[in-house]
Order: sequence, then C-alpha cells, then structure tokens
Amino acid sequence: MFDYETLKLIWWLIIGVLLICFAITDGMDMGVGALLPFVAKTDQERRVVINTVGAHWDGNQVWFITAGAALFAAWPPVYGTAFSSFYFAMMLVLFALFLRPLAFDYRSKIESDKWRNNWDWAIFVGSSVPPLVFGVAFGNLFLGAPFSFDEFLKVTYTGSFFELFHPFALLCGVVSVAMIVFHGAVWINLRADHIIAQRTPKIINISVVVLVLAFVLGGVYLTQIDGYMLTQIADKNAAPDLLNKTVERATGAWLNNYTLMPLTMLLPLSAIALALGSALLVKVKRPGYALLASSLMLMAIIATAGVSLFPFILPSSSFMDHSLTIWDAVSSEKTLNIMLLVVSFFLPLIISYTTWCYVKMWRRVTVQEISENEHSAY
Repeated sequence: MFDYETLKLIWWLIIGVLLICFAITDGMDMGVGALLPFVAKTDQERRVVINTVGAHWDGNQVWFITAGAALFAAWPPVYGTAFSSFYFAMMLVLFALFLRPLAFDYRSKIESDKWRNNWDWAIFVGSSVPPLVFGVAFGNLFLGAPFSFDEFLKVTYTGSFFELFHPFALLCGVVSVAMIVFHGAVWINLRADHIIAQRTPKIINISVVVLVLAFVLGGVYLTQIDGYMLTQIADKNAAPDLLNKTVERATGAWLNNYTLMPLTMLLPLSAIALALGSALLVKVKRPGYALLASSLMLMAIIATAGVSLFPFILPSSSFMDHSLTIWDAVSSEKTLNIMLLVVSFFLPLIISYTTWCYVKMWRRVTVQEISENEHSAY
C-alpha cells in the first residue's frame, strides 16, 4: 500500500489527530467540570452545567482510549518507555479520571447540599488535574526524559516524580489548563442557560490572556533551552533500530523545523489568532462560531507542539542517541498496514457517530428543563 517511511509519517499524523480529537471533545467537558463550582451558584444551575456535557462526557473518553491503543500498537517502545518514565503522573491522571464518573452518577443520589457539594468538587479535581498533568508531561518531552536502553533494549528510567516539575514543564501545564478552561467556558456560553452563560465572558477574557501570554512565553523559552537534532539515522525504510542513530543538542534547536518549513509558522500564529478571535466572537454574541474557533485553536496548539518535536516522540536526556523517533520506535510494516486499514474504516465511523450525537442533542440546557426533569437528568 505505502512504503515503510510513508507509513511511519502517516501514523504520526493519525496519532496526532486522535490526540486533537481527545483535546477538543474530552477537553471541553474537562473545562466545564473545572468551572463547575465557579459559574453555577445553585444546585439547579450546577445540574444545568453538568447536563450540557452529560450526554457526551463518557463517549468523549473513547478518544483517550483510542489514542492509547494506537500508541501501544503503532509505537510500542514509546508506550512502554513513557509508562515507565511517567508512571506516577499516569496514575495521578487515572485516579483523577476515576472521580468524574463517580461524581456524575452519585451527586444526585442523595438530596443533601453537603453531599452534592463534595461531589461537585470531585468533578472539579477530576477535570482540572488531567490537563495539568498532560501539560507538564508534554513539557518534559522538550526537556528529555532520563531513560536509556541496554543491549537487550530493556529500558531503565533514572528520574523521579518531582524532577518533572521543571519551570518550562509547569509553564506548559499552565498553557494546557488555560486552553481547557477557555474551551469549557466557550461551551458553557453556548449551551447553558443564559443566566449561567452571562457569567462566562469574564472567565473567557482572563483565560485567553493567560493562555496567549503563557503560549508566547513558552515559545520564547524554547529559544533558550537545548533542543534535539537528528543528525544521522539508518535507512528510514529499513527495520527499526532504536540505537542506530546520532542525536545532538543545541540551544533553540526545537525551532529548527520552522526554519526548514516556514509555512509551519502559521500554526503558532493561527493558535494565537484563533484564541483572540474566539473571545471576540463570544463578546459579539456568536457563541457557535466561538466554539469552532476554540476547537481550531486547540488543534493549532497541539500541532505546534508536534511540529516542534518532529521527528522525536520521546527524547532521552540520559543518552541522546537512545531518543525515540517516528522512524525507529514503530511496529513492523505489516502491522502498520493492517492497522491503517482498520483505522480507515473505524475513524470516520467514530467521527460520524460523534457528530450525529452532538447534532441530535444540540440545544441550550435551561434551569426550567432541569426543574421539570428531576429524575431523568444528572
């Protein structure tokens, strides 16, 4: 079907698409959950906010599962090394994610203000911790993880959990949280009762300022830290060999791809423009277009990070030549071809079904609707 080199590039794009879909859909309800205690003042208002994502939040997590499965199948060395390197961070995300389904399902089981308030804060924790951890973990990709392979390709990780909290990684965490909060606020502005939606413009204005400033500062920071350069590698069409390459470091090297491919500069610029444009569209009362702009903004931010890292997936700070790239940390050619056929069928199907679900349930959730459906809504 395709030569091996092309397949490797295609799977880099596919996994990027899966991560973008996860950020847009599940990021939306995480943003809603993170804002829940702050935009809704009464129990009924909080139920309105929850019900704006109530029909979709569990389906949105399919993208996370799919991305993880694709990572395992297409890039097994990356999957194994990442879970070894970021084990505690991964467990923190999983335990935070456990809180959301429990909170959604149990908060209304008992008519107690204390009971429901505690579960609302559980939704907040379960929605705000994952984007923070994802951002910090992604920031550490640019710094490199302290791992290496022996002659049997057994991986050894020498870092610690607290070493992940580098200033640049924390800055990436701020970007991640700000973009998710912004995206969630735009969604609430579009889908929640007007009495709740009118409280979101201030949150949107604050979060977009934090997002743009942190994003720009992150780009400036990259000019001052050592980036990785792949200077020599075996035939890209050959069978993968994790250790048969030469990698060097140089200050600002993470920005080299923008010099080699000037058109890619449109990605960070469009991310900033879309963020500001989305906030402006909310101000002029065009919430549907604001959500579209916000979704495209997420895509541009993630694509910016991907292009900056390319062709690296997981750089090693211990032994640079042990860094994992899209050319050598992949499954066999046959495996990639078979999976491509599967994805070609199921990915459009999932996108079509998800779109259909949103279209069928596209409306504002009102306080009156919740009051009249005490037992059929969250």
